Amino acid sequence: MGILEGRVALVTGAGRGIGAAVARLLAAEGAAVVVSDLGVALDGSGPSDQPAQQVAEEIRRAGGEALPDATDVVDFGACAALVERAVEAYGHLDVVVTAAGILRDRMLFNLSEADWDAVVAVHLKGTFNVARHAAVWWRAQRNPEGHYRLVTFTSGSGLHGAPGQPNYAAAKMGIVGFTFSCANALGRYGVTANAVAPAAATRMTESIPAERRRGGPGADDRSPERIAPLVCYLASTRSDWLTGQVLSARGTQIGLYAMPQVTRQVTWAGELDLEGIFSALERSFRPAVAGAQASRAAELAAQASAAGEPVGTSDAKE
Repeated sequence: MGILEGRVALVTGAGRGIGAAVARLLAAEGAAVVVSDLGVALDGSGPSDQPAQQVAEEIRRAGGEALPDATDVVDFGACAALVERAVEAYGHLDVVVTAAGILRDRMLFNLSEADWDAVVAVHLKGTFNVARHAAVWWRAQRNPEGHYRLVTFTSGSGLHGAPGQPNYAAAKMGIVGFTFSCANALGRYGVTANAVAPAAATRMTESIPAERRRGGPGADDRSPERIAPLVCYLASTRSDWLTGQVLSARGTQIGLYAMPQVTRQVTWAGELDLEGIFSALERSFRPAVAGAQASRAAELAAQASAAGEPVGTSDAKE
């Protein structure tokens, strides 16, 4: 018996890459999985029901239970129908994993409004659309012991600020804030919410020129299947203790990000003294900022060296 026996999971973006790897592992561990994927190209064009159909068929051939779906996560009403279909098919809904996404990379000064809107719509609004309708069903159950799960996907692109992905980075950081809000709002209804920042070789990373990719050596270390165990744990009833967090998955490593917090603070009393305030900021904050920048630069240099890439390159067209 698998760790997810009897649970029902809805996974968006499940037709390829990380989403497909997650869907297969959840099913292998006993979950009935709604495999949802619009089947579009990397830029969001050319929808097809084939990717979802293929993954669902793989799961069924392996003895699992799967329902294919080709919902557009940007469509609010369609996402309501998607959640309804999941509940109608399996009687309940325990886990929602929002892995759907597209890329339209440009530097900020070359980024069009359309490319901004499209990426933010799929990643941020798409996450909201599915989670919102699942939350309605979870709330209606009034079950603080429901063991319900929301697993969203953020990215190092947002957490560290990829220069060539302002639209993607913004959407992924928006998902972090959204996930924190869901954790705080839905806990009373038996829901945990966590965000995963994955690093894996997918068609998204393959779109980046080889000399510009970041990451450790070895295709196996960067396979999408390496991300799935963390999501499987979060989807299980064992993870009741874990909510409102950002976790990373990369190769054979799983990490827990520190929560945002004030690390240094200056105060003043009496009359407003700009020079005094400015000097205090520089004395207290500047050493900390310089240290963090140096640490980050060293980390990026180490990653670049491991991957055999030149340091300081951009990941998008100029």
